[in-house]
Amino acid sequence: MKKVPKVALLIETSNSYARELLHGVRAWVRENGPWSLRLTEQGRGAAVPTWLKGWDGDGVIARVESERIARVLRATGLPIIDVSAALPRLAFPRVATAAVGAAALAATHLLERGLKNFGYCGDQRFHWARQRGEAFVRTIRLLRGGKCASFTPVPGAVDEEVGEIARWLKTLPRPVGVLACLDLRGQQVLAACRLAGLAVPDEVAVIGVHNDELLCDLCDPPLSSVIPNAPRAGYEAAALLARAMAGKRLLVRLHEIAPLGVAARQSTDVGAVGDAKIAGAVRFMRDQAAGGANVGDVLRAVPMARTALERRFKAALGTTPHAHLRKLRIERVKELLVSTSLPVGEIATATGFEHTEYLSAMFRRECGLSPREFRAQHRGGVREQGPRK
Repeated sequence: MKKVPKVALLIETSNSYARELLHGVRAWVRENGPWSLRLTEQGRGAAVPTWLKGWDGDGVIARVESERIARVLRATGLPIIDVSAALPRLAFPRVATAAVGAAALAATHLLERGLKNFGYCGDQRFHWARQRGEAFVRTIRLLRGGKCASFTPVPGAVDEEVGEIARWLKTLPRPVGVLACLDLRGQQVLAACRLAGLAVPDEVAVIGVHNDELLCDLCDPPLSSVIPNAPRAGYEAAALLARAMAGKRLLVRLHEIAPLGVAARQSTDVGAVGDAKIAGAVRFMRDQAAGGANVGDVLRAVPMARTALERRFKAALGTTPHAHLRKLRIERVKELLVSTSLPVGEIATATGFEHTEYLSAMFRRECGLSPREFRAQHRGGVREQGPRK
């Protein structure tokens, strides 16, 4: 009988990104396995479990969060795939979210809300946080031609970090859009705004990274966040490990996975748009675009002449109402393609497209791929369900 590979998953279960990585690994194994998987519950950055020494296994997928962890894993002599970007130096082949892609999505999201001042709140302990900050500053400079302030609190007690962030926020010109390096930091930025007496989102609009839905919804107000494609990262890591366990030589290089988009919540709810009527129009679009709302619906919700809407919308956001509605609908389609296995026809109905063919044509025009091609490229192991009865 063919030997079933034994694979250790040294991935924490304490946050949504890591759990989604595990879903991606599971999808690959279901398609290509079987594997005998060993997973023990642990926190992020936890020491390598003692059972790994002398373990009779074939490969490891791990969150390599420190040089200490890297040394222990290297000593096993097993094929290792890293699914963390905590370290600047690559010790093993690595699969991680594209830092530039995440920064670009956050920057575009904030710019679309009419903001002209920007900041980044990071964490110098982690390579991925430094990468995101550098990429965000570059993107703002490229798209806006302006400056972006950066700040990292000294690691310490949570209340001390929040106090440092509050003092920094008070020094920034407002209204300002702030990218937090991840959702936990975004939660701190929101707490710092309350401490500093700054209104969110009217004075400070805040966006995080990772879209931990529970954490984001527990924030006050709910936190907008960049959506990574962690299932795809887990799937790609499993595919790489399979090649290594089969004796293929892998280059020690970074495999970047593009994020999917932005989950917009109240922390960036267009309060920074100076034109109150246009702010109301954009809020209506965000809430109703996926249901098929059109420009006529916008005008009924925010009464004004169509020519005035076009002119004022262009002045505030640099685009047309029709183009903005189309973008919002396509973003929702992308989210459903990757996060569900719904057939394209059902997704068309759910996002206000009367015909599947029209959705497919618009999607290809906007994204360069058909919906099915996009799904295959961005989420491994997903097959559409059959028609529902």
